[in-house]
Amino acid sequence: MAHQVETMAYAGEVPWHGLGVQVDNSMSPEEMLIAAKLDWTVSKRPDYTVDKPNVWNIIDPTGEANFIRCEGDYHLVRDSDNKIMGKCGDSYVPFQNSEVMDFFKKFTDAGQMTMETAGSLKEGKDIWGLAKLSDEFSLAGGDHIKGYLLLNNSHQVGKALTIMFTPIRVVCNNTLTMALNDNQNRFRVLHLQMFDEEIHKAAEVALGISGNQMKLFKEQAEFLASKPAKSFDLDNWIAELFQPNLLIERAKADDLNVLPALHEEFSNTADLVYQAVETSPGHDMSSAKGTWWGALNAVTHVVDHQKRSQIEGNALHSAWFGSGAQTKRKALTKALEYAGS
Repeated sequence: MAHQVETMAYAGEVPWHGLGVQVDNSMSPEEMLIAAKLDWTVSKRPDYTVDKPNVWNIIDPTGEANFIRCEGDYHLVRDSDNKIMGKCGDSYVPFQNSEVMDFFKKFTDAGQMTMETAGSLKEGKDIWGLAKLSDEFSLAGGDHIKGYLLLNNSHQVGKALTIMFTPIRVVCNNTLTMALNDNQNRFRVLHLQMFDEEIHKAAEVALGISGNQMKLFKEQAEFLASKPAKSFDLDNWIAELFQPNLLIERAKADDLNVLPALHEEFSNTADLVYQAVETSPGHDMSSAKGTWWGALNAVTHVVDHQKRSQIEGNALHSAWFGSGAQTKRKALTKALEYAGS
């Protein structure tokens, strides 16, 4: 399925990926859970094998094989359709979708957040909820940024539940799953304990729900918007992100003056970013035109909206949680370095 979205519901405008079922924008977390078709549970079920090595079928026509319990091994199974999500061990504690969505409830009830989207990726193996924070800000020229809280729970062993601050630029719906500081901004819970009130409280502290993340990102965005991005630096920044080997090879040249302009040797993705600096939505806003803020949003635009051929069937997951998200975080870090140099 496109973008690997299994089910999804969204409030407000159609999301940038154009998927899901539209719902009322005043839905509670419980209502969003149902609307997004996430009202199912998972359970740990014991793993078995058979005592005869040559008998592989579950149904043994000879009646000679016996089932043997694989001690300590379990399968994590979706109860609604018996879909096996993966294997797990004794210590693994599954987090139910209802528990995860309930994290938002105290904040939506207090008017600090409103539910925006929720859904299931990769046939139920990844679950997410996105809630809009009350904090938002604008840069010069009406460049508006809203703050969100993104929660991702995986029904797969080895992946922790993660809660992140996610600013979204309104003019183009470009997203960043921020890792400004892993200790402050990203909260991870391993599946080794119950998702109880203690975790809720720890998550609230770790994330700084009061708006510290939005304040920090506002400062960074304003800084980037105030710094011009010179063409030479811009080319090198794009190459660092997408073609570092190109910089290495060019450094070996005896005379750099005989080489073509760096951007003339860009690969497809690097060239898309180079072009997006002058063509992406919002590029001509005073906060973005010729600035490092505009350069950053060229990357987020390409990753979110254009780089589909390389991540076909995985666009949403990549943009929020995977390689696309990592690229955008690296782009922010490098842009801040260039702007400050």
